[in-house]
Amino acid sequence: MVRLNEIRAGEVAVDPPAATDAGLVYIGRIRTPWTDRLACPRQGRADGPACRIELFEPWVAALDGLSAYPRIEVLYWLDAARRDLVRQSPANDGLTRGTFALRSPVRPNPIGTSIAHLVSIAGAVLTVRGLDCLDGTPLLDLKPDRTLFTPIAKPQPGDFETEA
Repeated sequence: MVRLNEIRAGEVAVDPPAATDAGLVYIGRIRTPWTDRLACPRQGRADGPACRIELFEPWVAALDGLSAYPRIEVLYWLDAARRDLVRQSPANDGLTRGTFALRSPVRPNPIGTSIAHLVSIAGAVLTVRGLDCLDGTPLLDLKPDRTLFTPIAKPQPGDFETEA
């Protein structure tokens, strides 16, 4: 069983630099059945429990048009996550990888993302399925699922070129 804040063999923790204000604003709260990090799923599932996203004013008007998308990208702040590991062994199998090669919630800036299935929007409350975060998690942003989104601008010369 995973213990909270344990350092596994091969993992490396650092003292992170002092935080600077990036100007992030919580635009709502996410309500899920999970109150314990050990019970929270590692990946959201389309057939998972219905969860609520409660949007704060003045952001409710920004929901206009979102109901046209069956899936939405939910970005949230993993406020209970550690922020100090640069190498991790998530399976505790002795193999370690750099934090940026993993989808672990332990990150320098613990921003979580999920593709959620939109069930309904009623006023300031969205009902979705597919989340994997704790009850009360701060909401950062909502976007249409990028795989369903057609950009307005046509591709420009150089858009798909790679550096040698």
